Amino acid sequence: MSKGPGLFVDIGKSAKDLLTKDYTSDQKFTVSTYTGAGVAITSTSLKKGGLSTGDVAALYKYKNTQFDVKVDTDSNISTTMTFTDILPSTKTIASFKVPDYNAGKLEVQYFHHHATFTTTIALYKTPVVDATATIGTPSIAFGAEAGYDPTKGNFTKYTAGISVTKPDSCASIILGDKGDSIKASYVHYLDNLKKSAAVGEIRRKFSTNENTFTVGGAYAVDHLTLIKAKLNNHGRLGALLQHEVIPKSLLTVSGELDTKSLDKSPRLGLAFALKP
Repeated sequence: MSKGPGLFVDIGKSAKDLLTKDYTSDQKFTVSTYTGAGVAITSTSLKKGGLSTGDVAALYKYKNTQFDVKVDTDSNISTTMTFTDILPSTKTIASFKVPDYNAGKLEVQYFHHHATFTTTIALYKTPVVDATATIGTPSIAFGAEAGYDPTKGNFTKYTAGISVTKPDSCASIILGDKGDSIKASYVHYLDNLKKSAAVGEIRRKFSTNENTFTVGGAYAVDHLTLIKAKLNNHGRLGALLQHEVIPKSLLTVSGELDTKSLDKSPRLGLAFALKP
């Protein structure tokens, strides 16, 4: 693939990951293993409230092709196939679910030194087409996204964004919800490995005049332990502790508290991922 700008979905991703990734109020347990044939098998158990679910996934890579099959406790079978460089500088992703045949999707990504493009077709009875385009360099990129429903003859969404990336920081502005919201974020890295960072994000919803300002950060205590925290102007506080118990196996304890609520009981989550 090229060394040009990332995909449109990558605009603002660093801030989003710092403020949302690994935060959970559920109990999750994941175990991964590898077979002699090179198949990665992952079993996941999730308890959310009083409901328990689980799934088993198998991932196999062969040359430029990747197969991913997942079976869950509701007897749904999800399959994703990824093909790289069928045509030069492209990636093709096809996915479908059984028995929900309306959940199919076909996506084609194209990478160039100064631009990236994606086209996604939802394989419904009435297909919806999504397209994105990003131009620029790894340092600065401009992008746009649009969704179109040919049956109704209207746009389901349109979004625009810009990102500026430096070795120790990145900033982005995204105009979304058909122009009804704007989000600006800034991330500053505190070490060369980019494990410790500070982040700020402000979001405004024009139709409701609602503003949300969130600050957060991550701090690597050592090469095995990471601490993250976040707080917004509505009083929602989140924190997590993640520790690598054994190589590639992570234990994550997180919690969230609404400081302005009458109920001060925190919502706690626990996740453990075991990999060989």
